[in-house]
Amino acid sequence: MRRRTLLLALALDTLGEPPTRWHPVVWMGTYLGFARRRWRPAPPAGQLVQGAASWALGAGLAAAGGHLAGRWPWPVQAAVLKPLLARRALFAAVGEVHAALQRGDLPEARRLLAWHLVSRDTSDLSASEVAGAAIESLAENLSDSVVAPLLAFRVGGLGLAATYRLTNTADALWGYRTPALEWPGKVAAHADDLLNLAPARLTALCALLAGGRRASWPVWLRDRRATPSPNAGHPMSAFAGVLGLRLDKRGVYVLGAGGRPPTPDDLPPALALARRTLGLAVLALLWPPRRRRA
Repeated sequence: MRRRTLLLALALDTLGEPPTRWHPVVWMGTYLGFARRRWRPAPPAGQLVQGAASWALGAGLAAAGGHLAGRWPWPVQAAVLKPLLARRALFAAVGEVHAALQRGDLPEARRLLAWHLVSRDTSDLSASEVAGAAIESLAENLSDSVVAPLLAFRVGGLGLAATYRLTNTADALWGYRTPALEWPGKVAAHADDLLNLAPARLTALCALLAGGRRASWPVWLRDRRATPSPNAGHPMSAFAGVLGLRLDKRGVYVLGAGGRPPTPDDLPPALALARRTLGLAVLALLWPPRRRRA
């Protein structure tokens, strides 16, 4: 049943997002914002406890809601799983950045990149850096926002998928090393790292296989640990190797140092690679095939 549910959820994703008031990730964001406003000034240990408790309560509520939804017929479960994914939105966001770059509208490309894909300051990025950042985000979010929730569902049903999405959203909102969030966001950030260990590596492996370039494997092996995140470097370095690109975040990391700088023309091939990568990942998640009863 989970195989059918997974495939139907991916099919439903082509239709776009549900209304905001019915979107479970919006509910999660509302809860996380409410929880953050309830935090009180405290020493680091107290901040850590407040953040951990807020994450644990949210994760528990998400798991309980997912478990209850898991009792419904499988087509309804697919409708619940679908908004926990972001395949269509991710590909559309990269496409919008590409269209702006192709028009020569660099300010709009920077704005779209910051609005949809990255949290860094994009105001002084060159066209090459915008293209590179979009490819990096495509690779990372293909793992975080598509492969990871599908893998969580395949392993633990809607309960684990909802828990993953709550945790990933908490990391996106709280996982920053700023004075306000360094300690309260720490537990959610580490939980997100743990939950993304397998999806990041599965995504990287599928990208390498989908790319079919022997030269991409050494790039991945060398650069997969070059990023501050223990997971993001895996899919990003795999994409850098397959596409033959140098992906450079100023002062933070360089992936594929021997590659060429990205251009706007590299975004369509990156999207094509992402689609092939997801196809292989879905095949892996559907394995082994159902055994027929004797």
